[in-house]
Amino acid sequence: MQQITNTILMVRPTSFRANEQTAVNNFYQKELTGISQETLQERAVEEFDAFVKGLRSIGVEVIVYRSTDDLDTPDAHFPNNWISFHENATVGLYPMFAENRRLERREGVILQLESEGFKIENIVDYTGAEEEGLFLEATGSLVLDRVNRKAYCALSQRADEELVIEFCEDFDYLPVIFRANQTVNGRREAIYHTNVMMCLAETFAVICLDCIDDKKERQNVIHHLNETNKEIIRISEEQVTNFAGNMLQVIGKGDQRYCVMSQAAYDSLRPAQIALIEKHCNIFTSSLKIIEACGGGSARCMMAEVFLPIKR
Repeated sequence: MQQITNTILMVRPTSFRANEQTAVNNFYQKELTGISQETLQERAVEEFDAFVKGLRSIGVEVIVYRSTDDLDTPDAHFPNNWISFHENATVGLYPMFAENRRLERREGVILQLESEGFKIENIVDYTGAEEEGLFLEATGSLVLDRVNRKAYCALSQRADEELVIEFCEDFDYLPVIFRANQTVNGRREAIYHTNVMMCLAETFAVICLDCIDDKKERQNVIHHLNETNKEIIRISEEQVTNFAGNMLQVIGKGDQRYCVMSQAAYDSLRPAQIALIEKHCNIFTSSLKIIEACGGGSARCMMAEVFLPIKR
């Protein structure tokens, strides 16, 4: 059982813009005025391609899916919200809050992975919950400790508690459930995805504990991280708004470990925080300004980890 992988699925941006359907509860999105959608699309693709090139240069296996169906999917480049891949040859499909994001669930993604030699024996499909208005946006909502079988989840409109428990029963995880908030116009509002305020690596966790307002819930999260010997690297709410929680640890060439984050995330970190991360692994950064501004997500959201076994 591994916590991290060297194989990542990424989906090239299509119909790129600030998604009006997700803006209602993603407070990190910004409307960029005075730029045509065509220009936004070009700049998003430039950032995406540079990110892929950079990851490949450090030895990460990146599988890129390019859709050709012209569907209106402004957040297509965030595949980790609708699909997850597991060691037991199982794929999870997840219910999405925004109707136009449901179009991202393209069968071609699964077919491409199979064509690349990965074994898929079982698909666990939670998407029927959309009809009941219940959502769980994959590894955006669930931050998984795959080795110790714990699923950390901040409840929100996009992460329903019953679905978290159902996932944990199906995939054999212990749910660690809490509420995480941020201040928006003077009010505490739920953070839309757990993975913007928390990153779990092999030996450390980057987390904004200040987002967890309830003292007991905060202590419970700390307890589970301590129990699994993760060094806790705390970040601030302001750093969360710069996507410092939206990181992912991956394996590069020579079995080297890298913590992948955007340039904005890196620039928001203090030297002491950078030193703590570098105690555990290397840091890789890429500029994702346009994708972060319009999409309200960052590096981690763009990478769906592939843990599937290879066909013999």
